[in-house]
Amino acid sequence: MKILIAGAGGAPSEGVIDSLFKDPKGDEIIGMGSEPTDLALSKAKRKYLVPYADNTNYKEALLNILKLEKPDLIHFQNDLEIFEASKIRNEIEATGTKIFMPPHEVIDTCVNKYKSYLKWSEAGLEVPQNIFLKNEEDLKEAFSKLGDSDGKIWLRASSIGGGGKGALPTNDFEFAKRWIEQFDGWNDFVAAEMLTKDTVTWLSIWHEGELVVAQTRARNGWTHGNRTLSGVTGVTKVGQTVSNDEVTKVALDSIKSIDSKPHGIYGVDMAYDRTGIPCPTEINISRFFTTIKFFTEAGLNMPCIFKDIALYNEFPSLSKKINPLENDLLWLRGMDTLPLLSSVSELANNFNII
Repeated sequence: MKILIAGAGGAPSEGVIDSLFKDPKGDEIIGMGSEPTDLALSKAKRKYLVPYADNTNYKEALLNILKLEKPDLIHFQNDLEIFEASKIRNEIEATGTKIFMPPHEVIDTCVNKYKSYLKWSEAGLEVPQNIFLKNEEDLKEAFSKLGDSDGKIWLRASSIGGGGKGALPTNDFEFAKRWIEQFDGWNDFVAAEMLTKDTVTWLSIWHEGELVVAQTRARNGWTHGNRTLSGVTGVTKVGQTVSNDEVTKVALDSIKSIDSKPHGIYGVDMAYDRTGIPCPTEINISRFFTTIKFFTEAGLNMPCIFKDIALYNEFPSLSKKINPLENDLLWLRGMDTLPLLSSVSELANNFNII
């Protein structure tokens, strides 16, 4: 079979590509991407440069590749591209290429953080209060109603974009106002109550409403987080496998409140509040997180499970569906250095202490 991976060369897509290469079936992997310098780094067999997904020429370029290569499956790893491709899914499938993603209305909700918040709030989930910021009066209301003991609120863009787009903790109204205006953020930015820095992600694959597999990963810090105002970069520094029944329940409730029949990939990001409750902050929909190779190296190859379902209707045989990996495995990452799979117990064996 032939699989086309979008965003080739970028870290999120290359983790998927590396995982697929580990499959003995030997499916052919081709790539496409919009960043020439990223694309040049990809391990895909053949690579195609395409416009960005919000460019008017993107659709034509994508369909031309599908007609030329005739891939059996296409997979996207970027929110903007997932959103735009989802809108033309019928034309994609008309070429004979399969997609494995939920309905467009689910994607539309998940890529917009405020729409997700409204769904969770309506369903009665524990979530920090959000206020959609249309103007300065809304911002004043946010400081009045949402500020913590230091008067801080959390700002972020609600629209498509990763890496903590527009994220900022602040107790300064004038600075917040200038920050939002810098991003042209009125009618996009959201203010929220502050949560703690402790975060966790519950990554799952579903098929027609049935859970196939899910694995939880805690995030122990952000790479280069000290170089941003928010401390958030979207790039995990250390990942750790964990199991927590409350996290699993929150994740399941978060998904089911948005999609009654989940189908595809759902990665629920949560941050703990000050009482220790994990609160959903977003669902990374129809894509694996950047550190997906962590699970692959640990023995859970979710990209292969995903494509085997889509292409071969083959489902994994697992000891358990939820958190099959052992707890306290670590994925250590740095800039321009290969990541290391370790564990909490083995970490000290990697160096000497004087």
